[in-house]
Amino acid sequence: MAEIAVPQTSPESMDGVISTGPAAAAEDPIVQPAEEAPPVDEYVCETLYIQNLNEKIKPEVLKASLRGLFKSYGEVLDVVAHNNLRMRGQAFVSFPNAEIAKKAMKDVQRFPLYSKPMQISFARTRSDAVVKRVDANEFDQHKAKREEHKKTTRYTNPLKSKFRAKRLAQEIDGGASAPAPKRPNVQMPDEYLPPNKILFLQNLPESVTKDQLMSLFSQYPNLYEVRLIPTKRDIAFVEFVDEGSAGVAKDALHNYKLDGENKIKITFARK
Repeated sequence: MAEIAVPQTSPESMDGVISTGPAAAAEDPIVQPAEEAPPVDEYVCETLYIQNLNEKIKPEVLKASLRGLFKSYGEVLDVVAHNNLRMRGQAFVSFPNAEIAKKAMKDVQRFPLYSKPMQISFARTRSDAVVKRVDANEFDQHKAKREEHKKTTRYTNPLKSKFRAKRLAQEIDGGASAPAPKRPNVQMPDEYLPPNKILFLQNLPESVTKDQLMSLFSQYPNLYEVRLIPTKRDIAFVEFVDEGSAGVAKDALHNYKLDGENKIKITFARK
């Protein structure tokens, strides 16, 4: 049998031919997987910053109320509240550690103290009481830094600047102008609050438990959470997935006698 001659291919004859073999594949760029961003640590602090407090309540009464409300979560190191223009309606509550503060903030957030829901966040810096407890050797440095910050912001505070500008204008005009009449602060009754998905329960029996309320409200669809306030057993919050479901439960259970005697009052929670 005659042998078939294999044609020889010269390098010049291969010009313009694209190779599809392994060598060509090796030249493809390798895409490196994108590195995941490192998780950002949640900021926590031993001190809570509370806003939207009732400005008509005297500081001493307010501090006593806040201490009584938060003491069930652990030792309360300090409560700071002032009646000056800049700090009115605000307070700071300090605990021995950040875990206690975090739990207290979660449970008491939006609690209506003196008919105003508290707005709670972590303070930007540690309080004097916390530094004394956990890092006493650094207290002098901490206090000096705080005093320095107070001096530098004394004349840049927007509220004080506005007050000084108003007083200067009055002096230029030759006397103080008559103060504008104050508008009466009329608070809407609970019964007429607009619908939302959170119900506010009042006049509960002192012995009521979370399981009892869960059993009562789970008869209605879309129940999300029941929250009791440890220091005030006669009130609670019940949250639904949507305001329509909350409204159905409210209409059905308002004035219900949970213990057979006292009627529970149910309204929409204040936002």
